[in-house]
Amino acid sequence: MTSLPDDLQPAEFIRHARQLRALVDQLRGTPLLAVDTESNSLYAYYEQVCLIQLSTREKDWIVDPLALDDLSPLGDVLGDPATEIVFHAAEYDIVSLKRDFGFHFGRVFDTMMAARICGWEQVGLGSILESQFGVRAAKHFQRANWAIRPLPPDQLLYAQMDTHYLPALRDILSDELAALGRTEEAQEIFAALPDLPAAHYEFDPEGYWNIGGVQKMPRHLVAIARELYLTRDEIARRRDQPAFKIFTDKALVELAMLQPRHLADLDTARSLTGRKARRYGDAILQAVARGKDAPPPQPPRRRTPDQAVLARYDVLRAWRKQRALDRGVESDVILPRETLWILARQAPQRLEDLDDIPGLGPWRRAEYGAELIELLRGMSDET
Repeated sequence: MTSLPDDLQPAEFIRHARQLRALVDQLRGTPLLAVDTESNSLYAYYEQVCLIQLSTREKDWIVDPLALDDLSPLGDVLGDPATEIVFHAAEYDIVSLKRDFGFHFGRVFDTMMAARICGWEQVGLGSILESQFGVRAAKHFQRANWAIRPLPPDQLLYAQMDTHYLPALRDILSDELAALGRTEEAQEIFAALPDLPAAHYEFDPEGYWNIGGVQKMPRHLVAIARELYLTRDEIARRRDQPAFKIFTDKALVELAMLQPRHLADLDTARSLTGRKARRYGDAILQAVARGKDAPPPQPPRRRTPDQAVLARYDVLRAWRKQRALDRGVESDVILPRETLWILARQAPQRLEDLDDIPGLGPWRRAEYGAELIELLRGMSDET
């Protein structure tokens, strides 16, 4: 980390219940609170929030949820509609905090989404900190294990920087949104964020079909890939590690193609390190043997939209792309892809038919509704 202000004070580290109570008392009624999280997704089977960073305009805190039994008092602050909660890329933090602590949120301002609405080319927090505040983050901490304790001071400083500048960034973007006449658009998008569902992971036993290369395999090899996939998940769950840390999708496909019978055969698998071959070799060979004896699995039946729906979707997507080019923003700033599919399936013909379409709030209906109805009516006339 370079070019930090000389008067920057270290964040207060909250790891005791009495500290949390004092923090919550201090934050009650605060008009603005920046929030970020750090998780251990690269190091655990089920990820969890390992740090919660908080900043007002005056001070920074880092809350250690691994040391605290009850974070519900903090949830009261986050859910208070009198307090605007500022995130950068809000979705991940919101769904993770809901999953782990049952938090709810009142008012939200997402600086990444605001930057995208404004047409900023670089919207990652690291790039913005450097361009707006002259601060360069140590990127290697992006892959750090945030569950370790104690956390080294430079890692805590990295975490602190994720919220320290968000109040000032929020002000910069709020002014730019107002200057561009995009405040109402942004508020409409922000208003949907607190309703995001909690994150949820459930292992999909049919997920091997989504691994690149599996669908092109002969069916008898797919049976081996399936057993390797199931074995990998079982090992990962037992060792509390992400599945890719056991062996990668690339290694899974290569092993299915090789059909190894002996441990020595694993030496020819370029995608599998010798260390992993030694550690998991027996389990891999057993999985391959089971796959050879198993009946070939049938691919899942995928529902394909009818041609009229596909045609409408293509027209809507082309319209969205042109609208985005005209504004200098990414296409999903105009409308989410899911909203395009709903429009393509339902083919509404009147403006009032748009009222219940997800992703089409009052601002978007007023801005785009007439164009959308004209497009969809035109396609109906053609058919």
